[in-house]
Amino acid sequence: MADKTIRVLLVDDHQVVRRGLRTFLEIQEDIEVVGEASDGAEGVARTEELRPDVVLMDIKMPGTDGIEALRRLRELENPAKVLIVTSFTEQRTVVPALRAGASGYVYKDVDPDALAGAIRSVHAGHVLLQPEVAGALLAQDDAGGGTGRGSTLTEREREVLGLIADGRSNREIARALVLSEKTVKTHVSNILMKLDLADRTQAALWAVRNGAAG
Repeated sequence: MADKTIRVLLVDDHQVVRRGLRTFLEIQEDIEVVGEASDGAEGVARTEELRPDVVLMDIKMPGTDGIEALRRLRELENPAKVLIVTSFTEQRTVVPALRAGASGYVYKDVDPDALAGAIRSVHAGHVLLQPEVAGALLAQDDAGGGTGRGSTLTEREREVLGLIADGRSNREIARALVLSEKTVKTHVSNILMKLDLADRTQAALWAVRNGAAG
């Protein structure tokens, strides 16, 4: 089971929050807390050092905040999934974090079991979006147009895109389409390049907006 353990890093400026998260997560058989950080800059450094699978990141922190930390991790092409854990519900706070590369977000008062489920979900490649935030992202994207770019996708790429929009991971897409995971990764890369998108979150939203979702 060791190879299935999800390695998690906690990034929050409140020690009490970090302690509470650690206490709960350490009783999960498939989750291991590998470290903590008290601000975004330290979070980036620790992510590079420890190479966790999932980072639980606060947004509002002194110094380097969570959004800037996300941008730095993207520049470094760090593969860790970032799940925002925040007490802020405003779209103007959460949407920039998702655009910066977060795989989703949960609120700090989330049910502990739901938090564990969210960690497992983003680790598996899913995107966690509340309906109101997804709507805000779509509304902002509409201003940029880009619908015509979909005509450059092959039929197989459209199938892959539809499954991304359904929240499927690369492994699940590979099983559904009877392809190797490596081939799926290639299709995903081609989709992002052709549609001029940065990540799977944007691809899923593009698919919903343009009727490519399943």
